[in-house]
Amino acid sequence: MTKEQRAAVDAQFRQADFDGGRSPEEMRAAFAELMAGPPPAGVTLAPTKLGGRPALEFVPDEGAGDGVILYFHGGAWIMGSPATAQKLTAALVRRTGARAVSLDYRLAPEHPFPAAIEDGVAAYRELLDQGIPAERIIVAGDSAGGGLTITTLLAARDAGLPLPAGAVAFSPGLDVTRSGESMTTKAGVDPLFTKESLQRLSEFHMAGQDPYQPLASPAVYADLAGLPPLLLQVGTNEVLLDDSTRLATRAATAGVDVILDVTGDVPHVFQAYEGVLDEADAALDRAGRFIRDRLTS
Repeated sequence: MTKEQRAAVDAQFRQADFDGGRSPEEMRAAFAELMAGPPPAGVTLAPTKLGGRPALEFVPDEGAGDGVILYFHGGAWIMGSPATAQKLTAALVRRTGARAVSLDYRLAPEHPFPAAIEDGVAAYRELLDQGIPAERIIVAGDSAGGGLTITTLLAARDAGLPLPAGAVAFSPGLDVTRSGESMTTKAGVDPLFTKESLQRLSEFHMAGQDPYQPLASPAVYADLAGLPPLLLQVGTNEVLLDDSTRLATRAATAGVDVILDVTGDVPHVFQAYEGVLDEADAALDRAGRFIRDRLTS
């Protein structure tokens, strides 16, 4: 990874404006523009529905195996869609040979917490109802979608559903109390977020509800026992760094098989810069290997 690559990505992030000071509609338009790009290579995309919600299916051009990745996009719970995460989703599909279904879950403030979790569980339940064995399913997501990955597992466990083969979370948001030390130690280092901007965004998501509860802040308050193998990938230039480090520590204490994969000097969801940032390609390779190992074990 070159300094030039890192500087270019950092500069692009610093030009973004997602501090919660604009309307959700304005932020959604800006996020869609930031994440826009040509259709990803090597996959075929088709609209579908899952769990009563619109979704986007990704099938590798070389043919899919019998594994399925249920993907949740990022966007601070108020922005984003399967289209904004299509590059990341396709990157996992190409590396694993599994098809993916990316869910267009409900967004705040129109549908605040816990609407997205309800959608995530409904989508996972429908995959099971389709006859797909739990051990052939991987749940994955980035940012808010990474948080949704973990909370969907927790809610599915509590509902008595069989849990998937594993889960991958890129820079997950796992603590809306914003109590991690990295909220302060990474201030200014993070080119995208501050503690204050995340708190403003959380006001849309939580709509006045208690943040001190397991499905809102699982890094701090959830009982993590019984979760399937986890891969958490995060960069050191993130105020959300401690969301991953604390969840990993607590998951390990609870007996969960967890890999904490920290990459130095990269920002939030750096994996989205496949082909631009060398460390993004390397991290996606590791994520692909994790998924393949879980689906073949």
